[in-house]
Amino acid sequence: MNKKLFWLFTLLALTTGTFSEAEQPAKVSRIGFLSPTYEPSTVGEAFVAGMRQLGYIEGRNIRIEYRHGEGRFDQLPELAAELVRMKVDVIIGRGLAAAKIAKDATTTIPIVTVASDPVGAGLVASLAHPGGNITGLDLTWQDLGEKWLELLKEVVPRFSHVAVIWDPDSPGASLRFTEIKGAAKTLGVKLQSLEVRGSNPDFESALKTATKGQAQGVVVASNPIYRTHRTRLVNLAGKSRLPAVYDDRELVDAGGLMSYGPNHADLYRRAAYYVDRILKGAKPADLPVERPTKFELVINLKAAKQIGLTIPQSVLYRADKVIK
Repeated sequence: MNKKLFWLFTLLALTTGTFSEAEQPAKVSRIGFLSPTYEPSTVGEAFVAGMRQLGYIEGRNIRIEYRHGEGRFDQLPELAAELVRMKVDVIIGRGLAAAKIAKDATTTIPIVTVASDPVGAGLVASLAHPGGNITGLDLTWQDLGEKWLELLKEVVPRFSHVAVIWDPDSPGASLRFTEIKGAAKTLGVKLQSLEVRGSNPDFESALKTATKGQAQGVVVASNPIYRTHRTRLVNLAGKSRLPAVYDDRELVDAGGLMSYGPNHADLYRRAAYYVDRILKGAKPADLPVERPTKFELVINLKAAKQIGLTIPQSVLYRADKVIK
């Protein structure tokens, strides 16, 4: 074979290989997003943004299958089973209830969760060595119940009686209520438990009960369902003229008085890192569960003015964000 023919055949072989590779469609990974409430929400959008930063574009190389319980936790088992039947590559479990139900549905599909106390709930063996098909971020916040009550003590003169709005059907909210109850005992604060359940929570009745009971402030042990109704919740809290502290700044951005805790949107952006690692071959058992390292205090002066409350400068100086 002469040199001209040799180079011609070589060029054809290289070109054919290039065309063959170009014709191969990019793999589209499927991610299940299991939540008690409608998605995409703020955290759902944050997760998508985190994936985009890592090079994943919905419709191009990932597809997100949203399954939400319309505010009902009892809908989650069937939705989780549906995601398993679809053989998604990863499941995102929003909150402890969704994560536990996803784990019950599969022991093989990797699960990434942002949830309270995954060790205590039996989701993982330990934070450093999860040991199963679940990893993610732990929302166990030590001493936060005490910090919420201390905030109310600082802004409410002679504060001694708190009402706690929480949903016993939410495992995460139940953990927070237990922590607040312990903190109230330590600080000598009388605690009034207000259980608010359901897909359309009756915050109005709860706040009326708090007012009749002469509560001087409210702590809201939030959950995904409450966040869905955050505008209604903070508006009713404002009308009741009860100072309220929340665990999520989303509710303060919506008009609530103040919040202290991690930024949930940031946590779901971080969850994208775990999904990326898993899609690239990592096993959840080998990815340590992280805890939040940054907590933020957000105060809404418009809400304070609405209820006739003056926030001390000592508190404002510590705030990471002040809404005026």
